[in-house]
Amino acid sequence: MIGIFVSYFQMQSMENNEYFAHPTAVIDENCEIGKGAKIWHFSHIMTGCVIGEKCNIGQNVVISPGVILGKNVKIQNNVSLYTGVVCEDDVFLGPSCVFTNIVNPRSAVIRRDQYVKTTVKKGASIGANATIVCGHDIGEFAFIGAGAVVTKHVPAFALVVGNPAKHVGWMSEFGHRLQFDSSGIAVCPESGDKYQLENNLVKKIS
Repeated sequence: MIGIFVSYFQMQSMENNEYFAHPTAVIDENCEIGKGAKIWHFSHIMTGCVIGEKCNIGQNVVISPGVILGKNVKIQNNVSLYTGVVCEDDVFLGPSCVFTNIVNPRSAVIRRDQYVKTTVKKGASIGANATIVCGHDIGEFAFIGAGAVVTKHVPAFALVVGNPAKHVGWMSEFGHRLQFDSSGIAVCPESGDKYQLENNLVKKIS
């Protein structure tokens, strides 16, 4: 009986709102949710959020007021996104990763007017249980390892791991570690795309 109810609810949600929300999800007023988005069990979407088309928001996710998600953002279970976070298109957020938005929090001191912005650029991936300290942007297609604690900006295509997170290599758009030759050229083994390393920065050249 429950399965029938959920299927009916999904059908109604897609027909009327162009997105799916599980019956246990809480969606506050004045949210903008794109076509084809899916919001799963026990997640809370707070007022003023913008959720792009085809986003997939897992179970027990909290998205605080004013958070902006681009298209096709995938958020795994138990993730917290606080006010000030912006995720561009195709971002992946692994299970139980968390963002902060105050540099020096104190329970007795109200600092709601001091939230610090963090931007996760297009195509970046953040691993399970990673923590992003506020004010440090994640570059395009960067890869944050599981459990890492990010305390500074991460360049595009960079691979960072550890606590505090350290830059240990470079990743392709397809998520493969890049091996550069003596001329600073690397090829993604899956896509065949070429990348160039110059002045400790990486860019795709084909």
